[in-house]
Amino acid sequence: MPTFDDIKNDYNNLGIEFEMRSEDSIKTDSLLVFDYEYPESLAEVVIDTDEFTAMCPWTGLPDFGTLKIQYVPDKLALELKSLKYYLLSFSNVGMVQEHVVNKILKDLTSICLPINMNIHLDYNVRGGLHTSVTVNFEK
Repeated sequence: MPTFDDIKNDYNNLGIEFEMRSEDSIKTDSLLVFDYEYPESLAEVVIDTDEFTAMCPWTGLPDFGTLKIQYVPDKLALELKSLKYYLLSFSNVGMVQEHVVNKILKDLTSICLPINMNIHLDYNVRGGLHTSVTVNFEK
């Protein structure tokens, strides 16, 4: 079974150069929250964007997709502008699709401590393959 480095070296040997950032460059510190004043209502918040992108860690090609975040806030809610900056920071990060949604779920649940959260990322077709990944959190 080839390792990540083996695959990356194979692509580098093709003469293709790509610049990508590591997962450490994701701007988790840009995420802000505010006090949610109606925790008894169990309102579901739905946030979506069709402009999400990250990079394939092996080819350096962009992976575009539609991201949908659904959550029930407890005491804190996500501030949208800060969420936008956080999501934009994935643009040149090399991560496999399955890891991206788990990273987003981990980061968002750690800052807003929701009752529950669902992250769904529906990637555009690339190379004839369609990928959709969903992860869930329950308090």
